[in-house]
Order: sequence, then structure tokens, then C-alpha cells
Amino acid sequence: MKEQTKAPLPGTAEPAPWVHESSFVDSGATLGEGTKVWHFCHIQQGAAIGKNCVLGQNVNVGPGVAIGSGVKIQNNVSVYQGVTLEDEVFCGPSVVFTNDLCPRSPYPKGPQAYQNTLVRQGASIGANATVLCGITIGCWAMVGAGAVVSGNVPDYALMVGVPARQRGWVCRCGRALSQNLRCPGCGRQYVPCPTGLRERE
Repeated sequence: MKEQTKAPLPGTAEPAPWVHESSFVDSGATLGEGTKVWHFCHIQQGAAIGKNCVLGQNVNVGPGVAIGSGVKIQNNVSVYQGVTLEDEVFCGPSVVFTNDLCPRSPYPKGPQAYQNTLVRQGASIGANATVLCGITIGCWAMVGAGAVVSGNVPDYALMVGVPARQRGWVCRCGRALSQNLRCPGCGRQYVPCPTGLRERE
């Protein structure tokens, strides 16, 4: 089903979703208020995208994929079935997600064999990074450009390289934390916790 620009919903301040005429939204997919879908995208059946998201050119969202609100997905990203993006996730250009660790063209396994990947709230994944399936990227973590992520990532961790390894910690504002886990930019202070770091109250 090809969508067109829509007027604001009655009684709301936020505009209805906007989809460029070159893109397709399949029957059964849902888009939240204020979400924008740019050129040559395909939102497949059963996908659910939250409010105020931006999908750049040539983005594919697989069947049944869940994407939260405030998510930004840059050009040429495919969010395959089995991947979940929570609120405020950022995916840079040409980020690669996977859902099968041992694919063979002559021996298709089908969706029941896909491994799920979860990208938690606020995490950022840099351009051309590859995320292997079956892992969790923690809240507000940052994956550097070109990294290959093959294991779970702690909350607020900075991951770089091939394979990706932790090189420090980052604030929710994106700045690298000092050795005492304080942000030199906004001043937020963090403390260790079982999932990585948490902001001190």
C-alpha cells in the first residue's frame, strides 16, 4: 500500500505520519504520529514504528519488527525480522543487522530459527557497523563506525573495532566519560551497576 502525506490528526498537536510517494507501507504495518519515511523505503507487514521517528532513504523494516518512538534510522539500513529498536535509538548510514548466524541459500530455516536482537533505549550505532544477531546492545551505549558487534554490550559502553571491544564509557549526551565516570560536558555522574553504568540520582 503506497501512503501519501496526511493531515494532522483531529485534536492533536502532532502531525500524522508522512510517507514519501516512492515508499511502500504494507497492510498491517503501523506508523506513529509525526514519523517521517523518506524515499524508497519499505515497511513490511506487521511492523510497528512509534512516534516522531525518521527513516532515511532506502530503509527496509522487516515483518513484525518493533521500533520505538524518537528513533532515527539513516540511509540504507535494513532492520530485519527479529530486531527490536527501543525509544531514541540512532542507526547511522548503512548499519547492518542480521538474524541468522549460519545462513545457507539451499537450506533456508525460516523465521522460527531467527535469533532476536535488542537495541535498548538511547543506544547509537555508527555508520557501517555490523550487529550480529542474538545479542543486546545496552541503554545509551555507543558503537563506533565500522565496528562488528558479536556480543552483548553494557549500558553506556563505548564499543569500537573489529571485533568490537569496549574502549570506555559514554554519557547519555554522547560525550566520553572521565575516569571518575563524570561527563565533562553536561556534568552527569555515573556509578557501576550490574548492567554497566547507571546515572547517579
